Amino acid sequence: MTRRDLFHLAVPATVASLGLAGSGRVCAQEPPAEAPKGKRDVIYLPTPQVVVDAMLELAEVKEGDVLYDLGCGDGRIVVTAAKKYGIKAVGVDIDPVRVRESRENVARNDVGKLVTIREENLFDTDMSPASVVTLYLLPSINLRLRPRLAHLKAGTRIVSHSFPIRGARPAKTQKVATSKRDFKMIYLWVVPWEKG
Repeated sequence: MTRRDLFHLAVPATVASLGLAGSGRVCAQEPPAEAPKGKRDVIYLPTPQVVVDAMLELAEVKEGDVLYDLGCGDGRIVVTAAKKYGIKAVGVDIDPVRVRESRENVARNDVGKLVTIREENLFDTDMSPASVVTLYLLPSINLRLRPRLAHLKAGTRIVSHSFPIRGARPAKTQKVATSKRDFKMIYLWVVPWEKG
């Protein structure tokens, strides 16, 4: 077992298959430059529903928004956004198993007219229609995404579960209790953000 393997085993369930598997979230699978496309480096772990709800509230999701969930996992963020706020949402995941679960979740909740699930690498995803982007990815992946996120249209809200974006100062942070003994941090940025 390599040091890299040990690192990924130690990563909290907050990260899963990027492209990746996410929101069920997930998170983070970042294929290294030399890795085959579609290879996941991190295990998938669902985002607790209380955190999903808090992320959408922190982003102040409203009618007319278009949400992109990068690393959508089982699709719980995009499904919640469609059901609760009636907005269009796109889930992106590189893992075919997560994509299947997401599509089943979309069908089960009858939000297929609002939600699209894409099986693709999130680094290849055109996010230009987004007004809200949700993340549950590793810090290194957030950093790689930073230039693309920074070039989204002004006013786009980006919310990350557990991990900040290095070099970008969040507009808000919030602790979300997931049990009597545990909490998760969520971070909000609004494009353009302050460097930090």
